[in-house]
Amino acid sequence: MMHQMPKLPYEMEALAPLMSKETFDFHYGKHLQTYVNNLNKLIVGTPYENLELEQIVCQADGGIYNNAAQTWNHTFFFQLLTPKQPSLPDDLAGLLTRDFGSVDQFKEDFTKAALGLFGSGWVWLVLGKDGKLSLLPTSNAGNPLKDGLKPLLVIDVWEHAYYIDYRNNRAAFIEAFWKLVNWEKVADLLG
Repeated sequence: MMHQMPKLPYEMEALAPLMSKETFDFHYGKHLQTYVNNLNKLIVGTPYENLELEQIVCQADGGIYNNAAQTWNHTFFFQLLTPKQPSLPDDLAGLLTRDFGSVDQFKEDFTKAALGLFGSGWVWLVLGKDGKLSLLPTSNAGNPLKDGLKPLLVIDVWEHAYYIDYRNNRAAFIEAFWKLVNWEKVADLLG
């Protein structure tokens, strides 16, 4: 099975000025494309050759895992952004309040985790098997599917996600991210 580049649900310039077309040219068009290409080369002749991407993420390790997870992580990240941010649905707001104390506290905790993650990685909002929401910072290609958790939201804090638009100001990138989250899609993932 050849894995393909995901289609964006918006034009590459649609998130500007918060995320520029130049950022998408590199982040989506070059970085993600490289992970997809590498994955397709690495799986030839392996037990992963005919598996779905999520199956590879859950089963593989080493280079195959890294490229599969980075393909999955980036696809998930891009799919949860929107140029026209909807309101936070009441059911999601209720769960965030239940598990973090308030929506504002969730955003503060998520932001702190994203700022505090040393080096490259991801910060995830996940749903556990117990039905509770929690935060999971992961380094490099880390993915919560490996731990049996359901991803609901993620921010990419690899420098390539923000360096073109924000240079080394990760905090400004995170602030912009909050204006681009598609809360309806996040809420839909709860189902």
